[in-house]
Formats: sequence, structure tokens, C-alpha cells
Amino acid sequence: MRVLWTPNDEQKMTCRMGRFAKDVAGIDPTDSDAYARLHAWSIEDPARFWRAIWDVCAIKGDPGKRILVDEDQMPGAQFFPDGLLNAAENLLERGHPKDQALVFWAEDGRQEVWSRSQLKETAGRYAAAYRALGVRAGDRIAAIMPNMPHTIAAFIGAAWIGAVFSSASPDFGVSGVTDRFGQIEPKILIACDGYRYGGKIFDVGGKLGAIVENLPSIEHVVVVPYEGTQADFSDDDRFISMEKFLKIGEGGGVPYKAFGFNHPLYILFSSGTTGKPKCIVHSAGGALIQQFKEHQLHCDNGEGSRVFFFSTCGWMMWNWLVAGLGVGATILLYDGSPFAMDGRVLFRIADREKADYFGVSAKWIDAVHKSGQHPAAENNLGAIRMIGSTGSPLSPEGFSFIADEISTTAQIASMSGGTDIVSCFVLGNPLQSVYEGEIQGPGLGMAVEIWDDDHAPVIGQKGELVCVKPFPSMPVGFWNDADNARYKAAYFEDYPGIWRHGDWAEITKHGGVIIHGRSDATLNPGGVRIGTAEIYNQVEQVPQILDSVCVGQDWQDDVRVILFVVLREGVALDEALIKEIKGKIRKGASPRHVPAKIIAVADIPRTKSGKITELAVRDVVHGRPVKNQHALANPEALALFEKLEQLQTA
Repeated sequence: MRVLWTPNDEQKMTCRMGRFAKDVAGIDPTDSDAYARLHAWSIEDPARFWRAIWDVCAIKGDPGKRILVDEDQMPGAQFFPDGLLNAAENLLERGHPKDQALVFWAEDGRQEVWSRSQLKETAGRYAAAYRALGVRAGDRIAAIMPNMPHTIAAFIGAAWIGAVFSSASPDFGVSGVTDRFGQIEPKILIACDGYRYGGKIFDVGGKLGAIVENLPSIEHVVVVPYEGTQADFSDDDRFISMEKFLKIGEGGGVPYKAFGFNHPLYILFSSGTTGKPKCIVHSAGGALIQQFKEHQLHCDNGEGSRVFFFSTCGWMMWNWLVAGLGVGATILLYDGSPFAMDGRVLFRIADREKADYFGVSAKWIDAVHKSGQHPAAENNLGAIRMIGSTGSPLSPEGFSFIADEISTTAQIASMSGGTDIVSCFVLGNPLQSVYEGEIQGPGLGMAVEIWDDDHAPVIGQKGELVCVKPFPSMPVGFWNDADNARYKAAYFEDYPGIWRHGDWAEITKHGGVIIHGRSDATLNPGGVRIGTAEIYNQVEQVPQILDSVCVGQDWQDDVRVILFVVLREGVALDEALIKEIKGKIRKGASPRHVPAKIIAVADIPRTKSGKITELAVRDVVHGRPVKNQHALANPEALALFEKLEQLQTA
């Protein structure tokens, strides 16, 4: 197994995690087993650990006397039950007022820079305007917005007064917005008039009327000018321009008020491709203490850091990125297609803005790899010290491409967690080596194990990823979920008292983690469970293939593996290529991984955040309806998998 990055002793001693290990846990960060010992220390006594994180992350507020009650209950455990804080204060009151808070790039080249004082002043206006329009703590504010500075100001303004924020990207259709926001009944909607993607301008104003009619709880719609579309709302007094709205809040004047640690901060939504999206409620204290821990200790971000992560406002990585403000970092925003400028726009931002943390999706890395780019040769990426990746498992080839073609010195920090916890179960850390194809390990304070079919923890074997102790960023619950019934069913039904995340994973001899795919999408030919990522890792090495999705088809009282591939232009799926693909999978994985059928398709359905929808494809293959297709970025692709003749024969 190739080692791609190893920290030297000076790096271990000077990074924030190294100082934490030495000063708080009494562990020498230069020891070879320092991280393993630090992680063990962090889960032995959760109350002690999370109280230390409150202090080292300099959280503003009062932690209270009790740190953790009912720690043997999951769900049910409560962190900082007497704690008080204000999320907006924690995001805004860092660094110098003249420091850059936000740097924004749009696809068409527009740029904006907001100082910390400008962000605070604008967020304060939002807070005051919300209050003037009757918003109170606990009320919901929803947004259909691009990843731009005003979205962040709108969110922080909501947090300032204790309102609960929820956002979606503007490419959602009327049904997609209604299915999400209709459940939480927002009082105010913040919406852009249009957005740009792939060189095209898309109108949003035209669908706002229908959205508002479907959401009777909305009292006001704040229309943010972005692409200058010409929708006319003059006959509806619920609509208000951003300019007029901010004048209502001119001068701010709303003092910070401390709310309970578990007061709701925002509501995130599951992808919703297998049913109506789950409304996952996250607490202000739980989300921030977890995200501050990850930014400061795992990513070594702090004052002076310049943090980029490509995300829309409908993906939890946006919430994670915004938390970087609370550690004093400048956060770098981009809105538009990640493939603009011939696929080079994100590297251009990293170059021009001297990003030292650079985060993208694993699938984007794979696409850049296959495009033939040589990013390090084409850009000055020397400022990057850490490259984050998530969204799907980063393949070994993706690791190698980063190390060979993007940066020979940056730490590669693949991570996995999700919307459910708005943070990570497993991620990078600056005290260990990076091995090709492996996430470095579990997060501090996260008691992650891999369980076999007998519910026993295993090393070097594939199994279910579970967390056996509570952690602060567990959801407060699901919105309108009586007795937490759906919440418990989602995570605790299979293993009572244990969080089952739904990942099929493995802990390696290095202490690293490999995610082999979603456990509900694992394949079972001959009764042997196979993770789809194991197949993708091999297929991605075949240069003729641009993309792929793998599902199990029920066949003759068993399950057979079906691989769908998107080919490069001009490439035909002939017998020679099929033989090459199967040979690659057989050699790189095992004979059991070899697909029974390989079928070429023109496109593969994905969620709005870019994740392959294996379950939706599997449903179509079996003739079952796919619910909530508006959760997909390209629902029309589902038709490519309907009633295929190749699937009716042996």
C-alpha cells in the first residue's frame, strides 16, 4: 500500500491537534501511535473530551455545569444540557473586523470580497429585518439561493435571533421545494431571481409564485437580485426586494441572545429518492462544537486559513464550510458549474485566492483525472496544504491523481459522514500517514466500529459502520416526528442503542477506513455481500469509461451484478472492451465482483449534490416506481434503465 503523505515531527508538534494532544491529553504527538492513543482518550470519557473541545475551540457562551447526561442512552443522551450560546456570535466574533470573511466567485467571473465587519453588519440587518417582520425564536426561515455571500448573511441573521434556517439550491423544481419546505412551514422565504450553470441562465422568479402558493405558511418572500431575470411580483404584497428588506433592518441593533445548546440551528434534508425527504433538525451547539473540532483539529484551520469547498446550498458541506468562519478562517465561495473554464475553474480559484484547504467531491476528482488535466503544471497550487474529498468514496486512483498531479506535498484528507450528523464519522488528521485508498481514521470523540453479522467489532473485514457512544451532533430529531419514531427507525432500529449509519466499510491494519459503499446498496451474489465501491475502484481505471453505476438484479432465486457504463465519445462497448472490464474487476477485486452483464447507457441519474442514485436505478431495473424524482439532478436519465432487453435473458 503506497504511502502518499507523512507528517514530520515539526508538523506534528506545531499543528493544532498536536498541541491539543500534548497540552490536554498529555500525549507526545511525535509518537508513532499518538493519534490512536488520542482517539482512545477522546472516547473513554466523552464528557471530559467535549468539555476540553469547548475550551480549545474558544466557544463563546456558558457551557453550564453538566456536560453529558444519560450518556448510556442513544438516542437520549444530552450534551451541555444547561449550556447557553449564540451561533451567530460564534461565527462572527473572530479575527479583526477588516479581515476577509468571504471571497466569492461566480461562474461568469464576478467576484466579491466581504470583510468580517461587512458580514456582521449585513447579517445584523437580516436579523433586525426578520424581527421587524415578526420572526421569533423557533420560527423557520427557508432559502432557495446560490452559494453566495447573502445566503450566509441570511443564515447568520436567522441564527442571531434563534430562528431555524433551511436552504435548497435554486435548481430544485416546485415539487422539490414544496416537499422539503412544506414540511417545516417557513415564515419567510429568501430566494434569488435566477442562477447560472454551465454558461446558461436559469429563471427562478417564474416558479416562485407556484412555490409560494404551495407553501401557505410563507408571509414574506425576499427576492435577491442575482441574474436579473424579469419576474414581476408587483401585484403580490408578500414579495419584497432585498434592498427594501435590508432597509427595514438598517442599523441592526439586535443584541446577541444566548439560546440553549440544543436549540435548533438549521434543518437539513435527506436526498429523498426513496420517499419524502427526512427533515433532520440539528442543534446550534452540537453542530458548531463538532464542526469547530473538525476545522481546527482535523483540518488545522484557524485565523489566516483560506478554506474552499465546492458545494451548493442544498448539501451539508455548505453548512460545514460556513462553520469555518467560527475558527477565524476566510471562506472561499463558488457558484456555478465545477466544469467551467474547461474544468479548470476550481483550480483557478485555488491559485488566485491562495487556498490552503481545498475541498471537492470524489467524483469531480475522477472527472478531472479522466479529462487529461495536469493541474499542478497549469496552476500555482503551492499554498494548498490539505485537499479534502467527500460525497462518495475516493478511489485509490483518485488518491494517486491528487498526489501526482495536484500536489506532491498536500495532505489528502478523504472523509465520510453526512447530512445525518452534519459532520464526519471518519476523516483526516495531521498526525498520521495517508495511505492510498484509505481515509485516515475515525474522528476524535467518535466511537466508530465496524460490526460483522454477529454484531462484533472486526478489523480487516467488511461490515456495518456503527458508532457505539453518543456525540453532540446527533440530530435533535426529525421535524414533526411524534415520539421520535422515524428518527429511531432511521438509525437505531437494527442495533438498539447503537447508531447504524448505513455504510459498508472496513477498518484496516493501519487504523484507516475504507468505505465500500452504502450497506443498503451492497450486492449479494451467492449470498456474499459486496460493496459497490470495490467495483467502481476498478472500473475507474478503464480509460474508455467516463462513469458507471452498479446494481444487483434479482435473478433465478439469486442476485446478479449488473454494471452500467457511460463511454467516451466514439467508444463502442464491444466484446473486447467487455473482456477488458471484466478482467480488470476480476484481477483487482475478485471473481465474485465480475458483473453478469455490462450495459452501455448515455447517462446516470444523480442527486442534486452529485451522488449516484444506485437505489433509484435498482428500482427502475425491477420495474418499481422511483419516488420524488425531483430530488434528482437529471431524472430523465432513469428512462434509460427501463425494460432493457439485456436484463431479460441470462
